[in-house]
Amino acid sequence: MGIENVLKRKSGVIVGDDVHALFKYAHEKNFAIPAINVTSSSTVVAALEAARDKKSPIILQTSNGGAAYFAGKGVSNTDQFAAIQGAIAAAHYIRAIAPAYGIPVVLHSDHCAKKLLPWYDGMLKADEEYFAKNGEPLFSSHMLDLSEESDEDNIATCVKYFTRQSKMNQFLEMEIGVTGGEEDGVNNEHVSKEELFTSPERVYEVYKALSPISPNFSIAASFGNTHGVYKAGNVVLSPEILLEHQQYVNEKIGAPKDAKTLFLVFHGGSGSTVKEFHDAIDNGIVKVNMDTEMQYAYLTGIRDYVLNKKDYIMSTVGNPEGDDKPNKKFFDPRVWVREGEKTMYKRVEEALECFHAVDVL
Repeated sequence: MGIENVLKRKSGVIVGDDVHALFKYAHEKNFAIPAINVTSSSTVVAALEAARDKKSPIILQTSNGGAAYFAGKGVSNTDQFAAIQGAIAAAHYIRAIAPAYGIPVVLHSDHCAKKLLPWYDGMLKADEEYFAKNGEPLFSSHMLDLSEESDEDNIATCVKYFTRQSKMNQFLEMEIGVTGGEEDGVNNEHVSKEELFTSPERVYEVYKALSPISPNFSIAASFGNTHGVYKAGNVVLSPEILLEHQQYVNEKIGAPKDAKTLFLVFHGGSGSTVKEFHDAIDNGIVKVNMDTEMQYAYLTGIRDYVLNKKDYIMSTVGNPEGDDKPNKKFFDPRVWVREGEKTMYKRVEEALECFHAVDVL
């Protein structure tokens, strides 16, 4: 039995109970789903193509900056206008194209800090408008990253928004504890090492506040995570802490000790070891964010093409084969952009294999 047996919608963007069922199935079969940050139609199709060929589900997400880029750098982002419009445009594009790839897709927005809440509000408005017409939200889920705030403010704000989202049966991802490094304007490069580890007690406070509203939420609890790629040994991850979270919550609610009650999220996954990924998945991780390494993978294909074809792209006509030879087939964007898609495709494949997410449909 595969994922398709537990989902009502077999392909395209899934929402609500289907997202919950996907994550439960991931727990049962011990795999996680890569969440790929996308900034263009090209990065979207690279991820979709790899997931299709590996018979895997995929999570596609836009960050605030990525959403603004999707709208176009020429669009003003005053009052988060470009980020809102770009996120909505990306969502509609992904909804339109995803069914062509025949796989389930979770459509998500990434890291919304307190200063970016107008962006979140704009996306929720679009969700509610879409829900009024279609009976489901535009996005499968959104992430609130209020880890810079006090736990009280973080949880209270999550409760406020999750109550609103639950009316659409929409998933919420929240962060408790700090992920190191810097991403999309949230800079935690100078926090102490102690702040990079979330205690089970704090995780339980989140569970206690959100679970009465809906079961459709996930928690990004830090266990030493850092955004970006780093040298081996510079960051020490402790995925065993995730098991402590599960066991502590299970004890509090009277669930079996070995139950995977929490849907946990791995942030700052770039540069982690295979063992760290596997240990985290064993302890309940269902989603792994992949951004930095995907950006670099996409670049390498284009970089290598430009370096290898340099003498064919310096002019429209004339190359080593002759002064009158046309170069259109070399400088056509469809050629060199595709090279970036190919190398990103390969990196997505590697992630799917590492996370045990191959052939799970």
